[in-house]
Amino acid sequence: MVSLSLSSPLSRIGKHRYFSLPSLLWSRLLVVFVTCLVPTTSIAIMADVSPEHSKKAPLAFRSLLLDCISLEGLVVAVGERGHILVSEDRGQSWQQANVPTRSTLTGVYFYNRNLGWAVGHDAIILRTVNGGRNWERLYFAPEEERPLLDVWFRDTANGIAVGAYGLFLVTSDGGDTWSHRKISEDDFHLNHIVRSITGQFYIAAEAGRIYHSSDEGETWIELPSPYKGSFFGTLPLRSNKVIVFGLRGHMYLSEDAGKTWVQIETATKEILTNGLILSDGTIVVVGQGGTVLVSTDEAHSFTLRQQADRQGFASVVMMENGTLIAVGEFGVNRLPIGQ
Repeated sequence: MVSLSLSSPLSRIGKHRYFSLPSLLWSRLLVVFVTCLVPTTSIAIMADVSPEHSKKAPLAFRSLLLDCISLEGLVVAVGERGHILVSEDRGQSWQQANVPTRSTLTGVYFYNRNLGWAVGHDAIILRTVNGGRNWERLYFAPEEERPLLDVWFRDTANGIAVGAYGLFLVTSDGGDTWSHRKISEDDFHLNHIVRSITGQFYIAAEAGRIYHSSDEGETWIELPSPYKGSFFGTLPLRSNKVIVFGLRGHMYLSEDAGKTWVQIETATKEILTNGLILSDGTIVVVGQGGTVLVSTDEAHSFTLRQQADRQGFASVVMMENGTLIAVGEFGVNRLPIGQ
């Protein structure tokens, strides 16, 4: 197995249009899109392939972790070699889950404290029904050579998984079967999917593409983009406000659901990967090189709080008590944004 570092986008995206850092380049910049999804037949898991299980490792909590989620005191983090870590005490202690894959896992989503899904390389899709302690393999297509990068569920049945080279999968039975659909004619990487409290969907994608749906993901349009470099995350704010961020510290704010954008100064050239809104309205965006950006004015300006160890962040979540937990190349740790 190749050792992967968060300093390379290969750690999350796998077989990527990648050249070198810090000047990450992307090869194709033109795209023709369609607004309607094109359904195909449902696909089930390759039942004749017995899954390998992730090995238990005493220092798994210090391995490369690429996404995490928190809900009602539960925290679940996913990463390399099929590692899934679970904390039931708000990040005080961690247990490694029983996981039927050694593929790198890139995204995780929980509908409630028991029911969740994870996705990753080899187009793997996993499900848990007991709070992340045990997982089952639902979908696995290594022959496609298209890693999945993110997953989201509307309810216990209907979900979407997105990934590299335009990979877009949907399910209506909780993940037992998945169907391929297309949201554009191109094959740009679909890096991150999110739904706002007003029901607007956004997908941050390669080469400056931003996709939008206002009908629960049934149809999609490409929004006008302010930047030709790739975006790795979007963060909906109140009303129709949303920020999008990605390569070389680029971040943009829209106050009209993505119709127009204004660039936000970030004082960094590091890749920005993930963000969240704290209970007091403070916005935190994290990235590579120990980057932590903090805004107290609804994303009109950000203050850079560079972490001294400069270890990269992939994802950050907030506990009910206000504690921030971040994951990345260092594994899992608390994030001291006040420093």
